[in-house]
Amino acid sequence: MIHVHALGGCTPTPLAHYLKALGLLRIVAEQRDPAARGFWKDEHFHLVTALDRDGLVGFLANDYAPSPITSPWNKGSGFFSADDKGLAPLERSAAPRFAPLRRGIADARDLLASIGAADAAVRAIKQEAKGLSPAAKKELRDDTVYKRRLAEAQRAFVDRKQRLLPACRRAWSGAQRRWMDAAIVLGGDNPVYPALLGTGGNDGRLDFTNNLYQRLAELFDPTTGGPLPGASERIAAALWGTPERALDWGATGQYMPGTAGGANSGNGPSGGSLVNAVDLVLTLEGALLFTAHVTRRLDAEGRLSAAAPFTVRSGAAGYGSAARSDEGPRGEQWMPLWPQPSRLDEVEQLLSEGRARISARAAREPLEIARAVARLGTARGVSGFQRYGYIERNGQSKLAVPLGIFYVPGRPPRRLGLLDALETWLHRVRRQSRDDHAPARLQMAERRLSDALFSVVQHPDEAARWQAVLLSLADLEGIFASGSGFAAGPAPPLSPGWVDAADDGSPELRLAVSLALAGATGARDRWEGIRPHWLPLDATKRQTSFAVRGEGASKRLARSSDVVLRGRSGLDDAVALVERRMIIGAQRGERHLPLGPTPGASASLADLAALLAGEIDLDRTLALARALMALDRRAWLRQKGALPRASGAPDDGWCAIRLATLPWRVEPNVDPGTDPAIVRRLAAGDAPGAVELALRRLRAAGIRPAFDVCAVSGGRGRLWAAALAFPISLRDARALRRRLDPAMKGTAP
Repeated sequence: MIHVHALGGCTPTPLAHYLKALGLLRIVAEQRDPAARGFWKDEHFHLVTALDRDGLVGFLANDYAPSPITSPWNKGSGFFSADDKGLAPLERSAAPRFAPLRRGIADARDLLASIGAADAAVRAIKQEAKGLSPAAKKELRDDTVYKRRLAEAQRAFVDRKQRLLPACRRAWSGAQRRWMDAAIVLGGDNPVYPALLGTGGNDGRLDFTNNLYQRLAELFDPTTGGPLPGASERIAAALWGTPERALDWGATGQYMPGTAGGANSGNGPSGGSLVNAVDLVLTLEGALLFTAHVTRRLDAEGRLSAAAPFTVRSGAAGYGSAARSDEGPRGEQWMPLWPQPSRLDEVEQLLSEGRARISARAAREPLEIARAVARLGTARGVSGFQRYGYIERNGQSKLAVPLGIFYVPGRPPRRLGLLDALETWLHRVRRQSRDDHAPARLQMAERRLSDALFSVVQHPDEAARWQAVLLSLADLEGIFASGSGFAAGPAPPLSPGWVDAADDGSPELRLAVSLALAGATGARDRWEGIRPHWLPLDATKRQTSFAVRGEGASKRLARSSDVVLRGRSGLDDAVALVERRMIIGAQRGERHLPLGPTPGASASLADLAALLAGEIDLDRTLALARALMALDRRAWLRQKGALPRASGAPDDGWCAIRLATLPWRVEPNVDPGTDPAIVRRLAAGDAPGAVELALRRLRAAGIRPAFDVCAVSGGRGRLWAAALAFPISLRDARALRRRLDPAMKGTAP
């Protein structure tokens, strides 16, 4: 009969409870039921086994044999004390259940023999000074022969100690070797330590293996191996989360921050650390599954680092309490959660493949692993990842802090491929914002962008989250353009897919796209976009770099008079853009407003009517437009993109102004031209005066609008001027002409 145990005490958080679940699956499968399987559901672990509840508790209480977990390289492991309270009782035990552990201790003792002899020689030489008077002691320590003997003994000790780790790697096998592979990675001059097990199986002065021995002695009689009173109750409490009558005082290390003690953790000013011994025992049994290897970073130094399953550099983004101080050297680790019952060998295979990749290389940062696992989907049967950061908390204590669950989308969302274009640029941004001299506003903007990217990776089908990314891009570009973080450069070209991803059906987005893709055709049919009015771009590399002057560290932005978009007010920016384009047209000897549409991206008359009625958030529209100015116009034309359109029309007065400020002839033989005074009057708030000038131009071109300028109210001039920044199509321009003068003959629509 198969039993499914819903283990309420084995949850994704804290880390001890996650590792406890894996440790339980491992020892049950290896020591009792090879067909045992496990899976995650409803925020806790489920164990599928032939053992019923009593059988599972009885196995752990009476038959479970602890793995040979030893750390002879650590001073606090118990090997260097004649009668250590943790190691000695188990080493002297004759109980069969402790046989694997005793063999592991004996193997470690054999390797430590020469080190012990060298250590004894050092201690013996130092002992010669004991009991002497201060003067005699000083005379002895100053003696040349004594100093030479002590130095030689210390060198011998250091040499033999340095040979210990390679010797352990050569001699050990099975679970003992797996422990070493999880705790230490050899591959360079110095060992590298995966953060999961601290620094080689210890956290500061707390040695995990010695702590394990003490907890085993609290559960089982070291002499007989039988369970001590209360052991079964502790096992049940650890697995099913049932209440316990009492917990033991003991160190939990980094695995259970909530029970680690410290200030405000008890009734008094501070409290001690409480632990269920079963939690720590199963935690270390589960840690054996996380073997690591060494990898060489592809940087100038070629530094070595430990590559543990689903481990990346730490990143202060994607969780509410993030701070730059969280980005320590120990990184963070993503623990997989799977919904389908899996055997131990399948879990081991998943963890052995836990080297997430993005593009053609391994993921190195939290956002990259998020993108990698989101695009992988459920190909490995993983439904989510519990994210842990190894962060300093409670003083200088290193704790495994849960940073939330990242849920893997049910199907790989194709839209996430849009983020690939930002990859190289994001690395530059991150490097600039992490500089010691980076301004605070750059650091905050980079974090907002990272948070927005995390959010969009988790919810790729929500347009609002893509818009949040675009708004963050615009913020960063504004900071870069002002001189902070200059080396990162402007955002790279974006594909038209960004418009589809960010399309929430709002007129703000449609108007933003029309403005972002606006421009003018030069004498040689060269498209001139308006991005240089937002960023001081190099005229020869407008998509990749800022214009600079000077050499070396003294380079500065070449602030051109063309840069008129400041990012403070949408209304002011739109008006400034129209005014600047009029000046550019006049400088070129043109009689039109050089601000034309890209095919398929012109503003609709209905959206412009909503804008003129005050129904549009112009600040948001301009902010989105600033980011969307990075859109690749050639790609837009190749894909024949087109914005959705609705019916409607603006006021007659503005329609007259629009016809008098077109970038081209409204009809082959009808050209009202443009009077710059129209824009100047609108910018000054004089809408009636601007309409009067526009009507003069139209009548001179043969268009006779049938409305009275007296019907135009004042006070809306600047908004009317701002609306001219959004170009309309020739088809809509001719519709406006027919509306104002139905009797005039012209080209059919």
